[in-house]
Amino acid sequence: MGDRLHLAIGVMGNAASLLLYTAPILTFARVMRKKSTEEFSCIPYIIALLNCLLYTWYGLPVVSYRWENFPVVTINGLGILLEFSFILIYFWFTSPRGKIKVVGTVVPVVTVFCITAIISSFVLHDHHHRKMFVGSVGLVASVAMYGSPLVVVRQVILTKSVEFMPFYLSLFSFLTSFLWMAYGLLGHDLLLASPNLVGSPLGILQLVLYCKYRKRGIMEEPNKWDLEGNDEKSKQLQPVINNDSNGKI
Repeated sequence: MGDRLHLAIGVMGNAASLLLYTAPILTFARVMRKKSTEEFSCIPYIIALLNCLLYTWYGLPVVSYRWENFPVVTINGLGILLEFSFILIYFWFTSPRGKIKVVGTVVPVVTVFCITAIISSFVLHDHHHRKMFVGSVGLVASVAMYGSPLVVVRQVILTKSVEFMPFYLSLFSFLTSFLWMAYGLLGHDLLLASPNLVGSPLGILQLVLYCKYRKRGIMEEPNKWDLEGNDEKSKQLQPVINNDSNGKI
């Protein structure tokens, strides 16, 4: 029963993670449509890439015992492809200064992963110590990944707008962290559960902020359209006024 529940939670965690990793598709469709990254930050996606790289490595038989963490490998392997695609799109449409920032962040991330993989493969010689080492590095990366939206949270509080904090991204972030926390606890794997103990409260914080500032965004939108409508009406009335004035003269 325990093993079945553990596997079921892992499958649900995979589903939630898939939704989380695919949630930015709409954001990047907007970037491609407008050919501009606007005020979006690429940092969360780069940190997510590091997280996926580390936990894919963690779940492989090189580190874990056989395929005990197979669900971790499948979803994080897919996450690598998606996050790498998002970063490429961002890099293509961002400014030259933004490109420098992306390269300056991606290079250290790839370096950290390579060093971790080399040490765990050639320096450590048993699964226990490999899991402890890779899991500890992954723990730091996961906390950073779940903490990176705090940059967006700060922007939401300052601007009182949720434009750059999509609801579904916040919701799926909470669900993913909660389910993987349960998966780690059921499997007695604290290295998997620990970072999600941080991710769950941060996900709740994002959802609370969204609920608080969502109505302000909706209230401001009609005013914008009213102003644009008034401008259009004034433009339409302008020729009539001019014709009337010309007729009187």
